Order: sequence, then structure tokens, then C-alpha cells
Amino acid sequence: MQQKNNLNPNYFSYAIYSVFFTALLFIVFGANGWGPAAENEQAIGEISRWCERVSGGFFREPSNTLGNLGFVAVGLYMFYKLSDDATNNKSPMFGSFKIALLYAAASTFLGPGSMAMHGTHTKFGAWLDNVSMIAYILLLWIYNLKKLTHFSSKTYFSSYTILLIYYAYSYWYLDSGLGIGVNLFELSIGLWIATEVLIKFPNAFGRIMSGITVLIIQQLFGSPVINSFLNFQDNWEMLLYFVPALIPGLKPNIKRTYTPWFFIGFASFFGAVLIWGTGVPDHPWCNPDSWLQAHMIWHLLCAVATLSFFNFYRKEKYI
Repeated sequence: MQQKNNLNPNYFSYAIYSVFFTALLFIVFGANGWGPAAENEQAIGEISRWCERVSGGFFREPSNTLGNLGFVAVGLYMFYKLSDDATNNKSPMFGSFKIALLYAAASTFLGPGSMAMHGTHTKFGAWLDNVSMIAYILLLWIYNLKKLTHFSSKTYFSSYTILLIYYAYSYWYLDSGLGIGVNLFELSIGLWIATEVLIKFPNAFGRIMSGITVLIIQQLFGSPVINSFLNFQDNWEMLLYFVPALIPGLKPNIKRTYTPWFFIGFASFFGAVLIWGTGVPDHPWCNPDSWLQAHMIWHLLCAVATLSFFNFYRKEKYI
């Protein structure tokens, strides 16, 4: 059931205040240096993992850090549009003003999260970067499951919060694989694709193709599926791509228009992945002293993708 839009129009102002407060925190904590670098980071003057030479200035990777302002810009735009919707009493996207706010907040959070990693080279920065990515991608496939099975908003937020908190805890105290060797970011992308297929085709065809589509896209993005099968002990979570299709009684109550925003978002992310592979030290295109870094472009294109998917979900209709 779609909620009445009782979003506070002032949330755009709150978002701006939050951005300024975050910037102030960066200034305060970075004024005297960021502290010891994480074990996997390079020393000042050396070439970083993402091609750019490590600087002794305020940011360790200036270009790769500042490229994340794209997420902040598109996130603030989302808050502006949501506040405008509230002012004009429009129905909230996602059918829930709280989920709409979460999407805008998670998209914005990608900026300072990644800036913390590229800017500081600390263990905390790496932790915040990974938590921000999970905070964004989790909400998409859990939302799709909500539309497919009609569980409550309370269940949605409980599931999202529990998974995010456990990931944040396990990344800091255990490892990046939840303690069981699972890449939650890659798994979440797969579950998002699988559930998106089921939203579009909630029938036998969709059930058959949902998991298969994930493997096709994995191949398209340059990760050979055959290698995943040959190293199944390290990729067993690929079986989870097929789990949503096993849920009985799938009946989405929404209709989505995929042209143009979904495809713009997909193309932006696909292009970002292609460019991401060139932003490493051993790639012939790597120029560590250039202000134009491939990883910076990766961030900007990913920001375009989050905005495109925002526009895509805004066109969602209830049936």
C-alpha cells in the first residue's frame, strides 16, 4: 500500500547541513595528518593501488578523493527533489517516504565513504568506504523482495539494518567476507539483478531466467562464469542468485518503465567498470601524476548511475 507523502520539506536543508558537518569533520581530523596508513596502502610518494601517486598533502589521493563529490552532488539533488515532492504533495517514490529518504542518504553517503578511503589511506577509511557501498546496494534488492512478496516496511528496515550492522561489524573485527568468505557487495548486485528480472517477469520464464541472467551479466562484465564453477569452493554463494526464484507466490504490485533511466544507469555502471580496470598501476594507461585519474572517472560514472536509478524508481507505478 502506497503511503501518503508526509515527508518534511526541510530535509533538503538537513542534508546540506549534514554535508557541511561532514566536511568540517574531515578538516578537523585531517589537520594534523590522518595517522598510520592501513597495511595494504603505499607510502607517500609511491603509486597507490588506484594508480594515483600518494600525496603528502591533505588528501593521499587528491583526484580520486575529490571525484567522490559527484555522489554528494547527486545525493543533494535527490533530497531537493524529494523535498519538492513533499511541498507539492506528490506521492512518495518507492511508495514510502522513508525508503525514498534512505535511497538519497545512501547515495550521498557513497561520497564521504569513498573519500575517507582514498583521502586518508587508513583502516577506518577502508571500513567506511565498504560500509557505504553495502549501505547503497542492500536497499535495492531488499526493496525488490518487498515488492515481490509484500512484506511490511518494518520488515524491510529490520532486514536492512541487521545486514548492514553485521557487515560493518564483521568487516572490522573478522574480514571483508562476513567471516564465511562471501563478497556481500557482489552477491547483492546479483540478487538485485535476479529480483529485477522477477519484477519484470513474475512467471515461469522469469523464475528460470533470473539466476541465469546474473551469470550472463557476470560474463559480460569480464568475470568468466566457467572460472566461478571451476573454483566453486570460493564462489559457492553464486547459488544464492537462484534463491529468489524459489519463493512461492511472487506477485509484484508495481510496473516499471525501463526506458531510458534504467538503461542509462546500467550503461553508466558498465562503462565505470571498464574504466575501473584501467586505473591500476600495472595498466599501460596509468599515469600516476595526472590530475585525470581513471578511478576518479569511475566514481563520477557511478554517481551518474545512482542518479539514473533514482529517476528510474521515481517512474514506478502501482497496479
